[in-house]
Amino acid sequence: MINISDFKYKYETHLHTKEASACARNEAKDMAKAAKEAGYAGIFVTDHAWGGNTSVDKSLPWKEWVSKFAKGYENAKEWADENDFTVFYGYEAGFNATEFLIYGLTPEWMAEHEELHDASIEEQLKIVHSGGGIVVHAHPFREEFYIPKIRLFPEFVDGVEGVNATHSSHLSTSHNDHNFDIRAIEYAKEHGFFMTAGSDVHSTSMLGGGIMTREKLNSPQDFINLLKSDEMYLLTDGDRIYDRYANLLIDT
Repeated sequence: MINISDFKYKYETHLHTKEASACARNEAKDMAKAAKEAGYAGIFVTDHAWGGNTSVDKSLPWKEWVSKFAKGYENAKEWADENDFTVFYGYEAGFNATEFLIYGLTPEWMAEHEELHDASIEEQLKIVHSGGGIVVHAHPFREEFYIPKIRLFPEFVDGVEGVNATHSSHLSTSHNDHNFDIRAIEYAKEHGFFMTAGSDVHSTSMLGGGIMTREKLNSPQDFINLLKSDEMYLLTDGDRIYDRYANLLIDT
């Protein structure tokens, strides 16, 4: 029997800031502050990178681009370090609207790997793995006008974003179709992938999605180790709570 009250740490795994994502509406410090006020223990800043809807000038030299791109993370972390909150770095890799959440790398590592910039999907994900990072296919079955077609890469990803609160939270005002999550969960189960949950949040109006853990995460590696282990964690869209295998526990 799972005691949900044991999972007292909630982390937003999919969050954008105005500093680096053109579609985000609020700056990083305000995003971190809003997340803490909403009850999160921490956030992963996963701004849109060079292949997606970034707000950072793509014509900049690589190292300068990475430095500016990381400002969302750095500004959020600066606020967090002064306010007993946790902020981790990630990014959302985009390939003509097929998107992947990357965890476990650092801006410093990225700055030394300019080959990421022109790499194909397969090549970039291999480079990520070579640096110790992991790849989670973000909202793999979302259907929108800006997504030409659904493309799946099961041989290159480590996990799947099974629960995206933008699809299923009652607070969401876009992309709201729970079937997108249902299909993602089925895909993850078919291939034996671990699953994550996040909100894909772009403003200080928090949706409540994320993962819930028994123990505090002290580093991105703690997150990666948890996902790769058999240890239980929970998935939520803010309305529903699932176990790590997407078995529904609570539906409010």
